[in-house]
Amino acid sequence: MVAEDDLRTVLEELHRLRTRVPQLTGALAAGVDGLVVAHDTPGVDPEGLAALTAAALGVAVRISDHTGHGGFRELLVRGERGYIATYAAGRTAVLTLLAQDRVNVGRLHLEGRRSGARIGELLDAVEAARPLPRPTAPARTRAPRASRTTAAEARTALDTRTATDS
Repeated sequence: MVAEDDLRTVLEELHRLRTRVPQLTGALAAGVDGLVVAHDTPGVDPEGLAALTAAALGVAVRISDHTGHGGFRELLVRGERGYIATYAAGRTAVLTLLAQDRVNVGRLHLEGRRSGARIGELLDAVEAARPLPRPTAPARTRAPRASRTTAAEARTALDTRTATDS
């Protein structure tokens, strides 16, 4: 879980990014697992966008690995009415930007990469500061009994009892 101050910092970065690139119509920081970290996406469902970003990220990572081009850096999709750009943001997050068709793509990449790096540094620092879970001792288990009933046998016995009760 990200602290409220850290979330506010990420959201402020998204707002600054939208100020620097006026043709942006939305900005979203999300975990690679598809969960929203922070968003400024008027008119777009942030949870749906984060989930779709995670799915696209999975394909992009596989393509990059398969072709031997190294780790994921960015993904650009051009639609009829604009662009969707996704940038790596540290080890555990991505930055997805929505832009109008008239955006300067070079400027989009420049600012998106910078913001992705800033957000990634912040979220990676939060992740690094998180205490590791303490290992627990393994639960002691008893040796299985020789006459233990299997799950299939239990279902068969239940089915037989149900059929005779009817």
